[in-house]
Amino acid sequence: MTGSTRALFPGLPLLALCLTFSVAAGAQSGEQTAGKTEKTPTDEHSAQSPPTSSADSYVIGTNDILAINVWKEPDISRSLPVRSDGKISLPLVGELQASGRTPRQLEIEITKRLENYISEPEVTVIVTDSKSQKVNILGMVVRPGEYLLTGSTTVLDAIAMAGGFKDFAKQKSVYVLRHAPDGTEKRIPFNYKEVIKGKNPEQNIALQAGDTVVVP
Repeated sequence: MTGSTRALFPGLPLLALCLTFSVAAGAQSGEQTAGKTEKTPTDEHSAQSPPTSSADSYVIGTNDILAINVWKEPDISRSLPVRSDGKISLPLVGELQASGRTPRQLEIEITKRLENYISEPEVTVIVTDSKSQKVNILGMVVRPGEYLLTGSTTVLDAIAMAGGFKDFAKQKSVYVLRHAPDGTEKRIPFNYKEVIKGKNPEQNIALQAGDTVVVP
């Protein structure tokens, strides 16, 4: 650069340096952005999506409370329990078996029956109170009461859900009361002291709906 040019543009070297720094900073920022994986709306939706509806997997049992809604048909829509015989009754539909079916299967059955009276009925069935899938935990535990079965709940799981043992609980004499289909009651022993030491692990059975765990 000549002396005359420097005289006309005295700030030119500084300006060039600033431009060089800006370009370099922009390139670095671009590299950092490229290194990041952007979360698309679809990814966010997938991360926040709830699990598959229980309408496809939950099996209705006796004493469950069902909310049955038929769109624009308030005289048919209602909330009702599943009777001890496993059935429910609805206007126009009559009696039908609910126990042993999923809510989705029940929706399909109700829809088929209503098609004789209503054009394109839209039916939804929701289990509002899952009384059939519960166990009772009684006796010398911190929080005795009724608990919902989740997955393969064992006796140890049940004791943990109830907060563990109280002082002076007879940990060797825990038992499970189970009602058989013929109405008889079976008593299944559970020795906590032995099970946690790896002895008699078969005593730590998976609980079934309606079981009662008793801690004397």
